[in-house]
Amino acid sequence: MTTGPTVLISADMEGISGIVHPTETNPGGYDYERSRRLMTAEVNAVVAGVREAEPDAVVLVADAHGPFRNLLPEELDRRARLVRGKPRALSMVAGLETGADALLLVGYHARAGSGPAVLAHTMSDAVLDVRLNGQPAGEIGINAAVAGHFGVPVVLLSGDDVACAELRDLAPDAVTVEVKRALGQAAAVTLHPAEAREHLRRAATTAVRRRAQVPPLTLPGPVDVEVDLYSPSTVDLATLVPGFARAPGARTVTFTGRDMTEVYRGVQLLVQLGQVKPG
Repeated sequence: MTTGPTVLISADMEGISGIVHPTETNPGGYDYERSRRLMTAEVNAVVAGVREAEPDAVVLVADAHGPFRNLLPEELDRRARLVRGKPRALSMVAGLETGADALLLVGYHARAGSGPAVLAHTMSDAVLDVRLNGQPAGEIGINAAVAGHFGVPVVLLSGDDVACAELRDLAPDAVTVEVKRALGQAAAVTLHPAEAREHLRRAATTAVRRRAQVPPLTLPGPVDVEVDLYSPSTVDLATLVPGFARAPGARTVTFTGRDMTEVYRGVQLLVQLGQVKPG
């Protein structure tokens, strides 16, 4: 039996319709369980759109928020395969390493320093900014460049207006779905979830059908990386890692990745070091 293309959906939570506050995105927080249902429903809408475009597509869904255990497996479209849990080498875009024809970013947010943008950050609160070859990059740009390493285009993104603009700057031919318009870090004018899902289903169908028209975002190695960290003690720890160095000043770590997969692992390591408290 032959199958169609392989499509990877990477699902974050901050860019889901109706979600505006950190307590809605953190396990144990106010309305987190509702947010899980909203996130799962938006992913299901995208899966439906993908299968409308390609009935025989293999659809992988990477849970890509926080603990990577947010999507409700029993409520996920049974035609999709779920990538769940951490750590994993390709983090938010795990599944690319097995081969994919298109990447769709669902529920994404803008990079740290963007604003007004809903719940804008890059990887974690420990990170203030990331620059690749001198250019600022958030989760959208980093994940798009990792996908480009594998020759995979980002064909769709959903989130607030700032996140959508961030992808259009990188991939003008990609489809974007604005499910809310940011008023601030924790405020937005948001679509009704049912309306957002209708937009997402139609957009996913369009995006997958025209995937050949969207070139991958390629960032050939070596890649020079600068990461500004919130805590100077995290910088101290980072300098213990071979190849990592402190830039002039207290809060910037630099390293060079041979390619984007190595860059990704390095940034993930810095995020984990940011969780270590001073002794």
